[in-house]
Amino acid sequence: MTINIGIIGAGRIGKVHAETLVTSVKGVKVLAIADVALPAAQETAARLNIPTATADYRQLLDNPDIQAVIICSATDTHAQMIVESAEAGKHIFCEKPIAFDLKKIDSALQAAEKAGVKLQIGFNRRFDPNFARVRQAVQNGEIGQPHMLHIISRDPAPPPISYIKVSGGIFFDMTIHDFDMARFLIGSEVTEIYTAAGVMVDPAIGEAGDLDTAVIMLKFANGVIGTIDNSRKAVYGYDQRVEVFGSRGAVNTGNQYPNSAVVSTVDNIRRDLPLNFFMERYTESYRAEMQAFITAVVEDKPVPVTGLDGHIPVVMGMAALKSYKENRPVRLDEIQA
Repeated sequence: MTINIGIIGAGRIGKVHAETLVTSVKGVKVLAIADVALPAAQETAARLNIPTATADYRQLLDNPDIQAVIICSATDTHAQMIVESAEAGKHIFCEKPIAFDLKKIDSALQAAEKAGVKLQIGFNRRFDPNFARVRQAVQNGEIGQPHMLHIISRDPAPPPISYIKVSGGIFFDMTIHDFDMARFLIGSEVTEIYTAAGVMVDPAIGEAGDLDTAVIMLKFANGVIGTIDNSRKAVYGYDQRVEVFGSRGAVNTGNQYPNSAVVSTVDNIRRDLPLNFFMERYTESYRAEMQAFITAVVEDKPVPVTGLDGHIPVVMGMAALKSYKENRPVRLDEIQA
């Protein structure tokens, strides 16, 4: 069985998903791609032989041949597009975050549930084989009772200021992946967050109302203590590391490199820098998450990353921001819709 797909958004992540679906995912055909910047949609359509490019995403929703949509548009459009897609009877994959407003998120989730369509949220790191192995070691008890979690997540360079102004800030455009990963790896919910953060990379980021450096402490319901270490600029490349320490040992995963060569000379021992950014580092996870979504639709199975999984990290982001602003630990149950 083949599922016909429409893609909404031809920006950076839209292009990644379009190429993945066209070249690497079984049981799918991309019929159309939409973007308010029509040339972006046209360029991607021409490159990947997608039949239709349009500036109006509603053309995808009105097309009876399209069974599912991939929403990769600006964050402030996600919730409304989920509602409209659900009402059109389309299964939905939506990039994170769903919205910055919890009521809008809840309305979107209710629309999908009412329509009886699948809704999967784009937390691709769950599908990375390295992180999946860390989760397995925790689940299987290989390291005993988990005591501590440490996530290091640093970008190679900050995004444009124009993006920062509309992204919701570091906790929603960056740390949100780490919030989801924390829940995924430990298998318990976070109850309390404390944030220490500042502007150390670029004063323009602070002038835009955001932060670029943060350490976030997490307290989990099962007693685990976690830390997330974020920076918008790691000069050596994309830094993605995780460790879970437990009563019987530890499990960790390091950075990915373009090769395994180590150059040894009289002066030093060195290797090439890590893979530079998410497009290279998480290529396999993007393929796996899309395949999982298509399989859930074709086989009528639950999606692996639910709407609730999209809701909780936004609450965590709100708690992290509130903690920074008020300089105190914030319990998640303080955050109200």
